[in-house]
Amino acid sequence: MALDARSVGRVEAAQGPVIDVRCDYLPPLGQALDVANGSGRYVLVVCQHLDPTLVRAIALHAVAGLYRGMPVFDRGAPLHVPVDPGCLGRMLNVFGEPLDGGVALPEHDFRNILAAPPALVDTLPPTQILETGIKVIDLLCPFVRGGKTGLFGGAGVGKTVLMMEFMHAISATMHGVSVFAGVGERMREGHEMWHEMQDAAVLARALLVYGQMDESPGVRFHVGFTALTYAEYLRDTLATEVLFLMDNIFRFVQAGSEISSLLGRMSATVGYQPTLLTEVASLEERIVSTRSGSITSVQAVYVPADDMSDPAVATVLGHLDSTVILSRKQAAKGIYPAVDPLRSGSRMMDRRVLGEQHYQTARAVREHLARYQELEDIIAMLGIEELSQNDRRIVERARRLQRYLTQPFAVVADHTGIPGARVPLAQTIVDCEGIIAGRYDSSSEADCYMRGAMPP
Repeated sequence: MALDARSVGRVEAAQGPVIDVRCDYLPPLGQALDVANGSGRYVLVVCQHLDPTLVRAIALHAVAGLYRGMPVFDRGAPLHVPVDPGCLGRMLNVFGEPLDGGVALPEHDFRNILAAPPALVDTLPPTQILETGIKVIDLLCPFVRGGKTGLFGGAGVGKTVLMMEFMHAISATMHGVSVFAGVGERMREGHEMWHEMQDAAVLARALLVYGQMDESPGVRFHVGFTALTYAEYLRDTLATEVLFLMDNIFRFVQAGSEISSLLGRMSATVGYQPTLLTEVASLEERIVSTRSGSITSVQAVYVPADDMSDPAVATVLGHLDSTVILSRKQAAKGIYPAVDPLRSGSRMMDRRVLGEQHYQTARAVREHLARYQELEDIIAMLGIEELSQNDRRIVERARRLQRYLTQPFAVVADHTGIPGARVPLAQTIVDCEGIIAGRYDSSSEADCYMRGAMPP
């Protein structure tokens, strides 16, 4: 991007990514500034006005080579990125610059990454579910169309595969697009996702925006806003379903905490920044449906020490419509996707939204699985023969339900050798009703495992 010719001042002090600039005039908060010399360019974002001629900014580049007295130029605008329909199929950084070795996006249209959400009169309330074709999610914790879903899971439980399957479902069956925000990601993970998406033929309808783990906290904080800006652009211009995925929103909170400490703000609860609620809301409140299209968000959430009452987790939870808990215990049993059906849920689990049949079926499935969980210890110690006839029947049907809710995914078909299966919600409901009613009592548990719909 071309620099504004107007000089705003000079570098007064540099302490890591915190840069003090002595100014001829005060640029507004949030303004983007440039520092340039023969060795490179540095982008700053104004965060504080310290006195009538001094501002404090956060650098978005590594500051090696920056020194006192360097001239600072005013970009004349907040941080913005070029937007173009050609962004699909690309991997970009926080500035909208290519990370995939391709050509830069045309710079004929820009959008500010820090923007207000749409006016209330222009938004549509989320009133329907978004079918993904994934049985356990559509039945027990359905996505809200235009809503926000939290994906709670550690390493190795299938979180990335599940996200890629969401992207595949949106692009293949709904002709929508996906935007993935890698917040503080390891570059290894970025490489793996890039190649896996190419192999799964998902990349052409997706955009990846990465802020790497080794970059400054300013980059890790702003990369989520950059990705969301592209999601808003695609929603408004293509008038389509947009799936916005963020991995990991906890790293976004951590980056905000680092910036807050660098700026000298006093910490609040458990060491988090005093602006935690505002920062999370400034991102979450922009994920909305409008008359032109909708953004449905899936956010991976790390839970420190498995404490769901952690302030960062509690703040994010307050914005979510659905909660999907990935369990290592489920993964150890070979249950994939490793969704915990009893701890996961959605605010759409209401008979007025889902309809009586879906609501009652989901409730019956949960009751069977909960009873099976209660009896697992007795079965392990005494054997299933010691149970009553009714409990034994419930356990056998619950085990069939548990295995029926597994599913082969299209995005890993090359690795597993099993073709991916997408099951319509109506078929999932019919199959679960049949298992609960005893229609498949003569079928083995293996007949229910890793398949799509049950045979008629």
